[in-house]
Amino acid sequence: MARLDDLLDDFGIDVLIVTSKHNIQYLLGGYYHFQFDFMEAIGISRYLPIFVYVKGALDKSAYIANRNERDSIQNRTSAGYWMPTVVFGSSTSVEAMTLALEHVKAAATSALNVGAEMSFLPADAADVLRSELPNCRLVEAMRPLEKLRSIKTAAELEILREASERVVASMMDAVSRTRPGQSKRKIIDHLRQAELSRDMIFEYALVTIGTSLNRAPSEQRLEPGDIVSLDSGGNYRGYIGDLCRMAVHGAPDEELVDLLAEVDLIQQAARAPIRAGLTGSDIYAAAAEALARSPHGKQMHFVAHGMGIVSHEAPRLTASGPIPYPADDASVPLEAGMVISIETTLPHARRGFIKLEDTIAVTPDGYQAFGDGSRGWSRISG
Repeated sequence: MARLDDLLDDFGIDVLIVTSKHNIQYLLGGYYHFQFDFMEAIGISRYLPIFVYVKGALDKSAYIANRNERDSIQNRTSAGYWMPTVVFGSSTSVEAMTLALEHVKAAATSALNVGAEMSFLPADAADVLRSELPNCRLVEAMRPLEKLRSIKTAAELEILREASERVVASMMDAVSRTRPGQSKRKIIDHLRQAELSRDMIFEYALVTIGTSLNRAPSEQRLEPGDIVSLDSGGNYRGYIGDLCRMAVHGAPDEELVDLLAEVDLIQQAARAPIRAGLTGSDIYAAAAEALARSPHGKQMHFVAHGMGIVSHEAPRLTASGPIPYPADDASVPLEAGMVISIETTLPHARRGFIKLEDTIAVTPDGYQAFGDGSRGWSRISG
């Protein structure tokens, strides 16, 4: 927790109250309660797990658990994993925050700078926090927590590598089962089943068929000779595998081969300089040079963003990407263990949506590409 303590010092936080499932999962070493994996609403309120961390005092930390969570925690502790003090009894967001603040008052001083995740703090729980700690100063805790997550451990990198490889393998499985006449919904179902069979949680698939640029599920059907883009997020042990690969019914013609190669040149140019010490703006500069030389460069869209438990997490490298946020890390040197998604899209009016997305782990002297297979045109038969 030394790195977390340093980050809390940087942001002036004394006590951290964590209420997002992804950060609780991270801070508790992968723990989450299965019952609320898909829906957090229950009864008249919602599931609100809370992890309380007092800076520099791990022994004073506590996890506020739902009253139905005992079996999950028993399984976790029986397996030998660390858990902080666990306080059971919450069934609403107000009860959870009330229990959390009882622990804070017992474990820390009354004059506090409290870090909270404002985007993941329900209004009724926030009212309890302000009422019970009227003299505290609330500090946004999103940034120190995402900076903490941005440098992955060897174990996290292995999970992300596995997640990426399983997503790509699932795409190829879906391609092998796809036939002309099938709808986008059917192709997505192929992909869903393929990811589930690989012990993943299917999160989403953005799929295009033919010349359409529409990536939402629909009844549009695959016609002979159509191209297909498969962009999927599959969750493996809490981490996201997010890549994009291309397929075509039959054999790609020369123009399609050239167009995908053109996209790949941008990808390779952006990847080539990546190493610890490079800045995110340098990745964009390398991509911009390649785009300026590319015949379709003015039509292409390039973005690079952090990957991990959350898609588009730190390092945040641009303020002009499809997901709006400040480019806080664009001029900061990359560090070994950071993971970056590199993606180039060519929305071609006549040939369709052509895209590659790769997952890149930063190393001290270069990078590793996870799930880097099947980057050419995969063939749909039938």
